[in-house]
Amino acid sequence: MNGKGLDFSKIKTYSARNRHNLVTVENVMQPCLMPEGSPSNPNPAIEEVARAVVKARQNSRPVIWFMGAHVIKRGLSLYVIDLIDRGILTHVAGNGAVSIHDFELAYLGGTSEHVPTAIEDGSFGMWEETGLWMNTAIKEGYSLGLGYGESLAHYIGSHPGDFPFSDYSVTARAAQSSIPVTFHITIGTDIIHQHPSADFESLGGASGRDFRILCESVSQLDKGVFLNFGSAVTGAEVFLKALSISRNLGFPTYEITTANFDLVDLGNYRSNIDDNHPHYYYRPRKNIVNRPTSQGGAGYHITGDHRDTIPALYSHILRML
Repeated sequence: MNGKGLDFSKIKTYSARNRHNLVTVENVMQPCLMPEGSPSNPNPAIEEVARAVVKARQNSRPVIWFMGAHVIKRGLSLYVIDLIDRGILTHVAGNGAVSIHDFELAYLGGTSEHVPTAIEDGSFGMWEETGLWMNTAIKEGYSLGLGYGESLAHYIGSHPGDFPFSDYSVTARAAQSSIPVTFHITIGTDIIHQHPSADFESLGGASGRDFRILCESVSQLDKGVFLNFGSAVTGAEVFLKALSISRNLGFPTYEITTANFDLVDLGNYRSNIDDNHPHYYYRPRKNIVNRPTSQGGAGYHITGDHRDTIPALYSHILRML
């Protein structure tokens, strides 16, 4: 023990080219309208959220889409991309895992390894192309003054031959549409942090720039909408801090609509509960749905599988346009 940590230079990596992927471009869902009155529409509040989204865009107000990785892993990338193309989304954000699955889908046409078997021999996450290319992209981009999301988009755009499936990349499409795409990482949570090429100064610095970019978007959120899909920790915490900064600096961010989409059933999520109730510790309930809307607007919690709730939201929005 030298007190300085392990030497990552000796970590073994493996090519992802022959890896079995649980998600591929072949099983990515194609955006389509759900039949009206479809039983798979799990919550009537989705229509209210959709109405707020459409009203916001008709009045040139922002709609921020924050997500966890399961939006990509459930094959819903093209829904997000289509909403970008239609000018509905004004900012796309996610945790570090989102950036990885999106990046892998763009170069490999597949993502999401089988973790239970890979962790047994230490091969989990040790993918040479993913780790090397993403770390290189972030380090180079950071040196150019770019944020994390901008760095990945710039790298994908600069190496088109390496990314034959870039049409499936939310990161690439957001950048092409000139809307912010930001990623908010926690050091040690993402597989590219395991790679010998990881440069933690660049990773942290680039994600720090992305936080400033998100704060700017949140500062303009009055009469706009913030949507969070399955990011129960990062999305909830980052949004609350960005909102506090915005209000601290005097931006009027009170008349907002927020919505959290997740599998957790909170029952009456607007009721008062104390710290004896387990739902008290579920961050989105407080940090997205209730606290940000205490002085105006409305907060919603939508329970259901993303493969049901996102197509339902998408369908309501398109019918209202």
